[in-house]
Amino acid sequence: MPMRREPTVRHDCNRRSFLADCGLGFTGLALGALLARDGIVRGAEPPSAASSESPPHFAPRAKSVIWLFMLGGVSHLESFDPKPALNRYAGKTIDETPHRDVVANPFVRRNVREFVANRQIYQTIFPLQVGYRPRGASGIEVSDWWPHVGSCVDDLAVIRSVWATDNDHAAQYEFHTGHHFFDGSHPSVGAWIKYGLGSMNDNLPAFIALGDPPGPCCGGVGAHGGSYLGPDYNGVQLKVDPQAPLDFGTPGETVFREEQEQKFGLLSRLHALSAEQYPDDAVLRARIRSYELAFRLQTSVPEVLRFDDETAATHRQYGLDNEVTKSFGQRCLAARRLVERGVRFVQVYHGDGASSVWDAHTKLRENHTKHSAQVDQPIAALLRDLKQRGLWDETIVVWGTEFGRTPGAEKSDGRDHHPYGFSVWMAGGGIKGGIVHGATDELGFHAVEDRHYVTDVHATVLHQLGLDPRRLAVPGRKRLDMELGKPIEQIIA
Repeated sequence: MPMRREPTVRHDCNRRSFLADCGLGFTGLALGALLARDGIVRGAEPPSAASSESPPHFAPRAKSVIWLFMLGGVSHLESFDPKPALNRYAGKTIDETPHRDVVANPFVRRNVREFVANRQIYQTIFPLQVGYRPRGASGIEVSDWWPHVGSCVDDLAVIRSVWATDNDHAAQYEFHTGHHFFDGSHPSVGAWIKYGLGSMNDNLPAFIALGDPPGPCCGGVGAHGGSYLGPDYNGVQLKVDPQAPLDFGTPGETVFREEQEQKFGLLSRLHALSAEQYPDDAVLRARIRSYELAFRLQTSVPEVLRFDDETAATHRQYGLDNEVTKSFGQRCLAARRLVERGVRFVQVYHGDGASSVWDAHTKLRENHTKHSAQVDQPIAALLRDLKQRGLWDETIVVWGTEFGRTPGAEKSDGRDHHPYGFSVWMAGGGIKGGIVHGATDELGFHAVEDRHYVTDVHATVLHQLGLDPRRLAVPGRKRLDMELGKPIEQIIA
C-alpha cells in the first residue's frame, strides 16, 4: 500500500488564512494587507519594497508634480510671449525685415536641417490673432485667450526661451524624455522621479497619466514610459471614470469577492513558484507587482475619481458644469485629488485622442480660441485650489507643449511647427511667481536670452524634489550633460 502523503495545507486552515500565507503574489502582499486592516487576518506582509518611498538626495522643496501638456504645439506668440512686431511687419517675409539674419544663428544651423530654417525666412509674417495685455501686479503680458491663467500670472514663472531639436510632433517625446524620437527609447521625466523617490501611497501608482498620450509616431506611451528603467516605472494611464478607470482593472460585475480570492490564491502560489525559479527576472517581478497594485486599485482609484464629496462650488470652479471645460476640468480636479493622496507625478494630457489638437497650420484663430477655452479655466482653478488646500508649497505645476509656432505662414491663416524658441511656465513648489525668464527675438523666431533645452525644465523639477539627475545612475548607461539638464536657478525661490 502506498504511503499516505500529508496534505500541504492544514485541515484547520481556512481559505482566508491560506490566502494570507501564500506570500509573494496578489494575496500575500495586497489582499492580505487589505484584510489585515479589516481585522480579518493577521501577519500580512507589507507592500513590495520597490514601491515604497525612497529618500531624496538633499532636502526637497516639493513632494509632487502636476505636469500639464498640450498636444500639438501651442503658439507661444498668442499665449505667453506675445510679439507686437508681428503686426508691424505683417505681410513681409522675415527676409524683408531687420531679422533676416536670424537663421544664421549657429544653433539653428547645428540642430535643424538647414532647408527648414531657410524656408521659414520666406514665410509671410502672420499678425497676432488675438489681443494681449499686462496682467497682475507683475504686469506680465498674456494673451486674451488665457484670461483665467492670466489672472494667476503673479504665481507663475514664465520661461520664454525653451528650445528643442525636433521639428515634427515627435518633439512630444523629446519634451518628456530629452531625446529625439530616433535616438532610441529613454525614460520620461515622470519615470525618473518615480525611480528616484518611489511612492508615497502603496494603494495608488506613484506615476499616473490622465488623458490620451501622443500617437505612436509621436512617441506614444513612451511620453510617460519607463524605458530601460523597467516596466515598474511606466506611468499608469487612467480614465477619469470611477466605473472604469483602468481597462480590465476590475473582475467584472458577475465575479463575487470569494471567487476572486480563490483566483488570487492560485495566482499567489504560481507567482511564488515562478519567483523562486526566476529570482532575477525583472519583468516577472514587475508583473507580480502590477497584479498586486491592480487589486489595490480596484478600491482606491474609483474613490479618487469619484467627485461626489466635492462641493458644488468646486465643481463650478473647475468648469464641470460646462460642456466646454468639463473634460479637462475633470482631469485637473483628479490631479489635485491624486497629489492630495500622495501620488508623486501626475501627467495630464490635453488632446482628446488627437496628437496634434493644437497644430494650427491653418485656422489658428479658430483652433486656439476653441482649445484655450477648454483648458484655461480648469488650469486656473487647479492653481487656486492647490493654494486653498495648503498643497501649493509641496506641488510643482508645469505647463508645456512640444514647441511653439512660426512667426510666418505659408499662404495660410495659421502657423507652422517651431522648436527654436517657445514658452513653458512653472508654479508652486518653491518656484518664484510673477517673473519672466529668458526671451525670444522681436519676432519670436529664436530664443536669444537665457536659452534652455527641455531637460533644464526636467532638472528644475527634479531639483525641487530633492533629486540630482547626475546621481540617478543606471549601470551601463552613460548620460550626457544635455540629457541631464541644469536647474534654472533664476526661477527658484
